[in-house]
Amino acid sequence: MLDFFKKTYAMIAPVSGKVINLSKVPDEVFANKLAGDGVAIECFDDVIVSPIEGTLSLIFKTNHAFGITTDNGAEVLVHIGIDTVKLSGKGFQRLTSEGNKVKVGEPIIKIDRQFIKEAGYSLITPVLVTNRDNLKDINYKTDIEVISGKDTIFTYKMK
Repeated sequence: MLDFFKKTYAMIAPVSGKVINLSKVPDEVFANKLAGDGVAIECFDDVIVSPIEGTLSLIFKTNHAFGITTDNGAEVLVHIGIDTVKLSGKGFQRLTSEGNKVKVGEPIIKIDRQFIKEAGYSLITPVLVTNRDNLKDINYKTDIEVISGKDTIFTYKMK
């Protein structure tokens, strides 16, 4: 009833590129929203930054993905590329540590785009809220080009 009092939160682009609908991601887990809800970005940049303020709760051992927990309870996953876990960390450099508080635009991972592409992997990067049952009123901004750390890729409210 008092929904209009609920705050709208913005997810900012963690990498510069073109925002696409998850249904266009060439991986069934992401395309069918099995890992969470959000969008993906066709990556044009070498540094992946925090898309939201929170605590860096997880960086995968292979540095191809990381998770952030926000103060509002949203659990965010940034997955750099498709099947890039198979690179065993090659082409990915960690720039910070798990447990750190991060701000929007703070660098998390540096990638070697040329190496990853030459190895045959897509750099489409899903940006998801994994506990999507806690969200509502998600408003996606797709088919636009965005600048990392600046442009909104989707907004949401917490239930």
